[in-house]
Amino acid sequence: MTADRSWPACTIAEAEAALTAPGAPWEMRSEAIGGRTLRTYVHGPRDMRRVIDDSRAYGDREFLIYREERVTFEAHWRAVQAFGRTLAEDFGVAKGDRVAVAMRNYPEWSVCAFAAMAIGAVLVPLNAWETGENLAAMIDASGAKVVAADAERLERLAGQTCSAQQISVRAGGGTGSFEQLVGPVASWGALAPLPAPDRKLTPDDPVAISFTSGTTGAAKGALTTHRMVLTNLANTQYRVARAALRRGDTWPPRDRPAGQQTVLLPLPLFHVTGLHSALIPALSRGNRLMLMYRWNLDEALALIQREQVNILILVPTLVVQLVQRLPAGGTKGLESVHTVTYGGSPAASDLAEGVISRFPGAAPAQGYGATETSSLVASNSHEDLLERPDSVGTAVPCCDVRVVDDAGCDVPRGTAGELWVRGPQVFGGYWGEEEATARVLSDGWYRTGDIVRMDEEGFLFVLDRKKDIVIRGGENVYCAEVEAAIARIPGVLDCAVFGVPDTVMGEIVAASVVVGQNSALTERDIRDALSNRLSAFKIPERVTFSCSALPRNAAGKVIKRDLRASVIAASAPRKSSPGSPVSTRMRR
Repeated sequence: MTADRSWPACTIAEAEAALTAPGAPWEMRSEAIGGRTLRTYVHGPRDMRRVIDDSRAYGDREFLIYREERVTFEAHWRAVQAFGRTLAEDFGVAKGDRVAVAMRNYPEWSVCAFAAMAIGAVLVPLNAWETGENLAAMIDASGAKVVAADAERLERLAGQTCSAQQISVRAGGGTGSFEQLVGPVASWGALAPLPAPDRKLTPDDPVAISFTSGTTGAAKGALTTHRMVLTNLANTQYRVARAALRRGDTWPPRDRPAGQQTVLLPLPLFHVTGLHSALIPALSRGNRLMLMYRWNLDEALALIQREQVNILILVPTLVVQLVQRLPAGGTKGLESVHTVTYGGSPAASDLAEGVISRFPGAAPAQGYGATETSSLVASNSHEDLLERPDSVGTAVPCCDVRVVDDAGCDVPRGTAGELWVRGPQVFGGYWGEEEATARVLSDGWYRTGDIVRMDEEGFLFVLDRKKDIVIRGGENVYCAEVEAAIARIPGVLDCAVFGVPDTVMGEIVAASVVVGQNSALTERDIRDALSNRLSAFKIPERVTFSCSALPRNAAGKVIKRDLRASVIAASAPRKSSPGSPVSTRMRR
């Protein structure tokens, strides 16, 4: 990515018009879906079976790399078909039956997931970090007929009541194991090239039940269709095309890089980003996906250098770690990186500049979405992200957005309100949860629960979660605004802002701040630094410090309820005033 004084060569509206025109890659048409007329993309596959079968054309290209294991597209396709036949013939999995997957980012995860999709079953990707009790609850809630699980998950499930048939993965082998039913990774290329049963799928057939990350309560299963997944597949490349036109280039580019792209994915495959915005695009586009057992900064840097990684798919906290570790101006051996993309939680406004500084010539990219929208709703990248570093971008072409007040009425541009979303990538409801569905869906509009504002060009700025707003004495305090201000204070590594009960104000603002081991930062330092940046009522009145990372779920979102509970437990009940803050230094 290079700076050009002539940028932008066209407006956002002009770029979208060109990319969605008749014959263009994102050409759209009106289509009746679920009794509503929505815009859908004209081009692209209709179901995941087609994507899986088309991937075979990449043959002996490497698809998945996990430690020393390397899986080609052909070997992967054969393993998918073999496991699909096993599910259908040996376990009686019919179209619409649920198949759960609970394991680390092993190559078998991909095979199990795509095998379920290929035969018309409904994939249930389970959060591998959950307790055995919660895993069993999600398996039973989904009605899964089969669960493929690794040794760690099987150990957690031991003693739990679970009706699904179990297939062990990397748990010592034996009868009924994945290794016995399909074979170890090294043998996949020699499997018989026999297709799994073809159940004649349609775009609106269900393909997955993805459980929400549940930072504010029990997880719920969002029902996803083939159309939703494939709409997101198209959306994942839109931001790159728009950036090219905005720069004055053509799309597809004349100087498209030769060969496949190598993608590093340390995020869990069970998360919507890992599955919908990394694994499926890599399968469809012939890219090589580097899987990690868990995030390790030194290991990640070694992988980038050894495998000449081009694209990093991360959450903001991991990008921050890279920025803190690497020197400005670039590092020898990391020149292959041309895109660093992140999402899933709020990102500091200076993160994009940090990416440019550490990976010269690379493009920063940020995505915004939810489990209920099959990943992307909006995206921002390249020059647009540098121009508006606080924005998550504009909505993808097929997606309608509204910013509304508490009465559901549209607010003027620039005014804060809740973001509502409608489009072919929006889910139809939570599995078996009619009341929960009714709370978030209204005439096809998904109420995101995010407070945003939209500027005149359609760029969205996420201010906070609606339910996370601190209402201090009748004044709304948007936590994201306070977090952004604290994040700019030297010595602050990470932070989270939330409300805690107060007998006088109803709620007061609290902050949990992550610092280095030798930090001398105090609560007074934080307040003094914020005094010129924020109104007095927004400045935290209770501050805790920690050298440990903030608690986060699998999506990378801070679990604020845990922080809130810790602060409440550590603070004796009192009446507060802005001049009497409480500071606690914790070493968790």
